[in-house]
Amino acid sequence: MDASEEAARGLTDIEAFLYREGHLHAAQQRVAAFIAREPGLTPEQKNDIERWYLDEQTYVARMVTDHITDSVTAAHARHRVRLGRWLRGTMIAMTLITVATVGLCVVIVESVN
Repeated sequence: MDASEEAARGLTDIEAFLYREGHLHAAQQRVAAFIAREPGLTPEQKNDIERWYLDEQTYVARMVTDHITDSVTAAHARHRVRLGRWLRGTMIAMTLITVATVGLCVVIVESVN
């Protein structure tokens, strides 16, 4: 893996981390607001609800991040295939143009002599 690929991978990891952290921060605020509205809960029940909800939201954030990563990776692979085909076609066209130009030059040079 070259430096640019490592940098891209690092940025992807940072983005995933920031997404998860932002998601979990919002989840903590939601569960805290929910628990505050329920006066009949014991401290143990509040802790259980908070732990369960944050575990679920961690799982959801990881699944979403993995899905996005898989989608981007698949799109990148499709793009590389398309680019490879385009480059091959361009190379073939340029080769044919070069051969035709050289052939035309040979014909012109021989007809002058």
